[in-house]
Amino acid sequence: MPCYSLKCDRGPSTALEKRCHGPSSALAAELARFSSTSPPRPQQKKTQRPVLTALFDCLRRAHASPAALAIVVTGSGSKAFSAGFDINQFAKSGGGGGIDNRINDAFCELLESGAKPTVAAVRGLALGGGLEVALACNARVATKGTKLGLPELQLGILPGFGGTQRLPRLVGLQLACQMMLTSGPVDDRKALAAGLLDAVVEDASLLLPAAKALAIALASGEKPRLETLYRTDRLEPLGAALPLLDFASAEAAKRAPHLRHPQLTLGAIREGVEKGGRAGLLAESRAFAEAASLDAHKALVHFFFAQRATKKVRGVTDVPGVSPRPMKVVAVLGGGLMGSGICTACLLNGIDVVLKEVNQQALDAGVGRVRANLASRVKKRKMTQEKADALMARLKPTLDYADFSTADMVIEAAVENVAIKQAIFADLAKACKPDAVLSTNTSTIDIDVVGAKLDPQAASRVVGNHFFSPAHIMPLLEVVRGPRSSPQAVLDTLHFGLAIKKTPVVVRSCTGFAVNRVFFPYTQAAMLAVDCGADPWMIDAAAGPGPGFGMPMGPFRLSDLVGADIGLHVGKNVVESFGERSYPAALVAAMVEAGKLGEKSGSGFYAHGGGRGSRAKPDREGMAPLIKASREGAARQYNNALPQFGPKLGINTAEDIAAFIFYPVVNEACRVVAERVVDKPSDLDVAAVMAMGFPPWRGGLIKWGDLVGPKRIVARLDAWAEAFRPAGLAGFFEPCGYLRQAAERGTALGAGVAAEARM
Repeated sequence: MPCYSLKCDRGPSTALEKRCHGPSSALAAELARFSSTSPPRPQQKKTQRPVLTALFDCLRRAHASPAALAIVVTGSGSKAFSAGFDINQFAKSGGGGGIDNRINDAFCELLESGAKPTVAAVRGLALGGGLEVALACNARVATKGTKLGLPELQLGILPGFGGTQRLPRLVGLQLACQMMLTSGPVDDRKALAAGLLDAVVEDASLLLPAAKALAIALASGEKPRLETLYRTDRLEPLGAALPLLDFASAEAAKRAPHLRHPQLTLGAIREGVEKGGRAGLLAESRAFAEAASLDAHKALVHFFFAQRATKKVRGVTDVPGVSPRPMKVVAVLGGGLMGSGICTACLLNGIDVVLKEVNQQALDAGVGRVRANLASRVKKRKMTQEKADALMARLKPTLDYADFSTADMVIEAAVENVAIKQAIFADLAKACKPDAVLSTNTSTIDIDVVGAKLDPQAASRVVGNHFFSPAHIMPLLEVVRGPRSSPQAVLDTLHFGLAIKKTPVVVRSCTGFAVNRVFFPYTQAAMLAVDCGADPWMIDAAAGPGPGFGMPMGPFRLSDLVGADIGLHVGKNVVESFGERSYPAALVAAMVEAGKLGEKSGSGFYAHGGGRGSRAKPDREGMAPLIKASREGAARQYNNALPQFGPKLGINTAEDIAAFIFYPVVNEACRVVAERVVDKPSDLDVAAVMAMGFPPWRGGLIKWGDLVGPKRIVARLDAWAEAFRPAGLAGFFEPCGYLRQAAERGTALGAGVAAEARM
């Protein structure tokens, strides 16, 4: 007797899309009819529920067929068994993707406890709902290279389909909790050793034969048929299990105190451990529904799609006849910290690099920095020394522009001086191919100014490649589009960013571009609060990790990281560009004068001289006289009109402190949207998370603003504007037109502006 094979397709966007096939029989004809009704995936967008319902129906028919002895569930594609549920459904439904847990439970129960044994034949990826289907089968066989995981927590939900119950019963609580809480997959070797897989085959051609043989062995009784939900042999004894879950819960609370869904996940697991798998399923269903209703889920789903949307840019990716060209050779001008990081990023991703400097000493130093970057990866066992040597062989150091003749793209990373950059680009236009992209890593100078002295053809190839430091590590790349930048040059740069594994966001040229411009109030509001009497380290605690807002570090710790000297320079540019809506804090200049530059000098707001691995400690004593002098100076400058930071400003909690710092940031983000600096508001959300570490579970600046509510933000900004008006600083807080209009009309900040008005 044969066993039937139910094939699972990998959907267009991690969808659990399924088609069923069988042998030549009456049932096979019925299964084939279901397959034939499924048009090619690019033309269809299936919902999760109809697909699952159809597969459920096929499974019932297979169980009812006298022609079948056992059932094998497999994937029809070469890349994945199933990469999970269709995430589009989470965005479209009111929560949880419209998943019907009654169908889920019944389907998995039929897989697990039906009349005929089931075996999952897994190839490639088995993630989320895909792995949960495999878990419900009585056994699992996979090919080498397979990866299995439950990444649902990345979307603010928890594993469904019984994943919280079956995985611990196969691999034990420790590994199961690790897989779920970190969303990290395991490979075939670890899965086999842990008991998640029953067998691994060398080649894909051996997968189905092995799975069928195992299925028939289960059906014949040659091997015991195990129902995962009721297994206890791999679970830790209750006396060990509960302390392990307590520890996991404490760690999750410490690392993500704002997030509810990790605790819901652990609660469902605990229910199953204490009361059995069936009780655990009910707990999982309740927990899933609760998680799906939370703002974190909405924010994380938004961020998932926002990342994808950065690849589509109006006037660039939709221009007929314009397609991206590969950047096989990149020339980098300048081997400093940024230039060497850019070289490293290119080399790590298979791009040949030409590095130019002004003299041999500078060139040797630049090459040394690239070598050190690769050596760090070797030390961390992310790369072999042989690999590092091979990459260095692809780096060509030079002092001559003639070596730029083969470059598809040039990235200039020289000093921030307009005259110098204009001279460099005049040389580049002569030395490079006539179709080479000419880009600059400037963070302050208008792109059009950089290429102002070039002829129109050359100027059309000038774009910005704004990396964030360290360039080979930070994930964001701002692709800066000047008024003369051609769609071809922008598209090439966009795809270059993807090629070096960055998330590129296309922005228009302006002071600070998108990220630096939007976040200037982050530090300035904090400095203003200090001049009004606030404690800097209390502000850092309110804004930073742990129980704080969730930023990687607060504004003063960030100031120390960047350097007070850099902060002073940037602050002057901000004041010059934005005038009355900026706050020229005297404290930063005083710190520069005192030599308290932050990490680079060993002290700033924090003491950093404790040696390797030491934690920065607040330098209250060292900063006290500078803070006192700054407050006294501010009082004189603003005629003692600065309000006292605290209850008089409606600031009573850490949440209020965060609002004081971040509401002006949201306000500036709204200005950036209204001025069409970004193509769409969600691009700014991605940029904020990728460059500044804005908590992804808040969705990004614009999404968070919508979750808080524009009316609430406007009300508080208006109140602070009035409080600071006697000092002449109302402009720092006054809501922009875009934000105020959203509050008045009840529209979302993320709705953006009219399509015809976009860049």
